[in-house]
Amino acid sequence: MKTNLLFDFAVDRENSTVLVKREFAAMGDVVWDAFTKPEILDQWWAPQPWVSKTKYMNFEVGGTRLYVMCGPNGEEHWALADFTSITPKTNFQYADAFCDENGNINEEFPRSKWNLDFENQENTTLVNITIKHENLEDLEKIIEMGFKEGFTMALDHLEELIMQKNNS
Repeated sequence: MKTNLLFDFAVDRENSTVLVKREFAAMGDVVWDAFTKPEILDQWWAPQPWVSKTKYMNFEVGGTRLYVMCGPNGEEHWALADFTSITPKTNFQYADAFCDENGNINEEFPRSKWNLDFENQENTTLVNITIKHENLEDLEKIIEMGFKEGFTMALDHLEELIMQKNNS
């Protein structure tokens, strides 16, 4: 089993984009499901000690995921993903936004467009994530909010879940 798994987080300010490459010690189906099934997403999507709870998810083009990240002191941050493209097992895209518990978008926070590519390798799966922001100001706001640290923690938690599954 490969233990030196690739993780790269880069910020491209010229194109207002975040680029994440993360390798997981699991086959493609396992990793795909972790990103596309709400019962698995809710186990890892939020940075600990926060937890993710999906209110509803319709994983199809034109569908949405409405979810909340709940903090240890009762904080709630709602978000919405609008799925714009899905190529099963290899790619999906969505527009992300902060919102309220009914899915009404909070215009005070920037939206972003996510593109996730899944690449099967010998014993691992590489996920390439491109997160495009409207402008540099929006990108900087998300970075200042701790996106890199929070998303890194969430991806690390996914890797732990995969390792637990592999060892059970």
